[in-house]
Amino acid sequence: MGAPLFVKVCGLRTERDVDTAVEAGADAIGFVFAASPRRIDAATARRLAARVPDGVLTVGVFRDQPLDEVRALLDGTGMRAVQLHGQEDLAYYDALRPDGRTLLRGVAVKDAVPRYGERGEDILLLDAPVPGAGEVWDRAGKQLPAPGLPWLLAGGLDPRNVAEAVRTARPWGVDVSSGIEISRGVKSPELIAAFVAAARGARTVS
Repeated sequence: MGAPLFVKVCGLRTERDVDTAVEAGADAIGFVFAASPRRIDAATARRLAARVPDGVLTVGVFRDQPLDEVRALLDGTGMRAVQLHGQEDLAYYDALRPDGRTLLRGVAVKDAVPRYGERGEDILLLDAPVPGAGEVWDRAGKQLPAPGLPWLLAGGLDPRNVAEAVRTARPWGVDVSSGIEISRGVKSPELIAAFVAAARGARTVS
């Protein structure tokens, strides 16, 4: 029997959505601070993060933003993890590592799949070529990270296809945002709950 699948629900902006994700059993909740229809301000993020129990990881999501800005937002909102989804280099990751937060590295996969640990990240997130667009990317013939390594599959996942994606790609975890929306940036509590249930119903990873 393998470890349970890790489920991250990203881009949440309301108390109802956060509470739904927590009650459904999500392992991590992402709050977007990068330019996006899902972006929230620091005050909202701080209020929502305060609703999240200690056992659920709160993740601040950034893309190519100044390091001082990222640090200020992380400290001001109480995020326990940081996800970098741009071209941040190893020195950028090294600068954040002493803060003690979990480091997630988000990568838009176009050709070759990056290797886990190239930036010293704790968790690698593999996304579609256009992150946040809700597109399923072609995994056929690609060398995905070995089962058991901490990596998340993202890109076009929704309650209908996540179980099959888990069975075929064998990720350590999954990440969802657009696949639980009724319109761009607007989440559905029903879809949040359905996604987590479908992911949990997939086989455990080995």
